[in-house]
Amino acid sequence: MSPAAGSRRLSKLLVALEKPTGGSIVYKGRDVATMTGRALKEYRREVQIIFQDPYSSLNPRMTVGDIVAEGWSVHSDIAPRKDRLKRTQDLLDRVGLNPDYVNRYPHQFSGGQRQRIGIARALALRPEIIVCDEPVSALDVSVQAQVVNLLEDLQDDFGLSYLFIAHDLSVVRHISDRVSVMYLGSIVEEGTDEQVYTTPSHPYTQALLSSVPLHEPHLRGQKDRILLQGDVPSPADPPSGCRFRTRCWKAQDICATEAPALVDRGQGHPAACHFAEARAVVPVDAE
Repeated sequence: MSPAAGSRRLSKLLVALEKPTGGSIVYKGRDVATMTGRALKEYRREVQIIFQDPYSSLNPRMTVGDIVAEGWSVHSDIAPRKDRLKRTQDLLDRVGLNPDYVNRYPHQFSGGQRQRIGIARALALRPEIIVCDEPVSALDVSVQAQVVNLLEDLQDDFGLSYLFIAHDLSVVRHISDRVSVMYLGSIVEEGTDEQVYTTPSHPYTQALLSSVPLHEPHLRGQKDRILLQGDVPSPADPPSGCRFRTRCWKAQDICATEAPALVDRGQGHPAACHFAEARAVVPVDAE
């Protein structure tokens, strides 16, 4: 499974579009995987998603207005039928699209505009949390910043929490308050954006940050590139003990026999490494 496929699987699990084969997803004290009926319906209202690909996530046979308003056919108490057209137009306007576009179809829009439609659809049910599955990775670089800035504005206006999944470390730092780093499906380090980006403690995080290009030429010589050896193991058959040990320069015998707990070993934030050690790096650009 590629990292991109893994992130898609994670996002679908979080919004209950797929069932986990093990473990649990706990929301407000309840396991999402066991929810049915009214509880699952309420969960899907409170936790919405913005998909990665704006080209495949919008039904080409539905108008923009129908796409945005579709959730109201299930959760009719949120928007009475007589108010739906006006509310749809208001949402389109809020995400930066012409309200008169309600009768147009997805093929008439650019990638960035389509993603704005997906954002409006996610907002329609007034969720508490929106899972953002790499929402800008499929967009042109010139459009990515516009969409990220829109997400930040909407977060303030609607009181939203985002679970933002991405491989672009600069985008993650720009939008996140807390960061979790995953390797082969397991969290290996977590903390505030400042902790993870300026003093990473897990070897995988350190290698990731060392690979990010810097905009400022005078800083490039201050960063030591960490080149990992070997291939990424299969998530279906991960190594014993620490999953990262087959590519880690710190690996010792204990790493093969004992999976490290995700705890703070004195570096100031949790890291799943027996030999975690905070290491200052040149910060990843946040702009």
